[in-house]
Amino acid sequence: MMKIKVGDEVIVIAGKDKGKSGKVIKTLKNENKVVVEGINVAKKHVKPNNQNDKGGIFDIELPIHVSNVKKTETKKETKKATTKTKKESKTK
Repeated sequence: MMKIKVGDEVIVIAGKDKGKSGKVIKTLKNENKVVVEGINVAKKHVKPNNQNDKGGIFDIELPIHVSNVKKTETKKETKKATTKTKKESKTK
């Protein structure tokens, strides 16, 4: 079950774009992947067709696995991005 939704602000914790952050554009629940704005960008070569008269080379965002991103929480009073962490209790 994915806890990340469209519109959430995330930070990449693994891969070539580690440390970058962006907004989730699309979620692929069956594949456990998300598409993040400006992350995992690739070049796509397109021939001219009915929708695209000129064709050319376009930048597209590819999906990244949900385990490689972490949801961030922004506080309104400080306007600084912080990450949620679970506190471990040491009880024996």
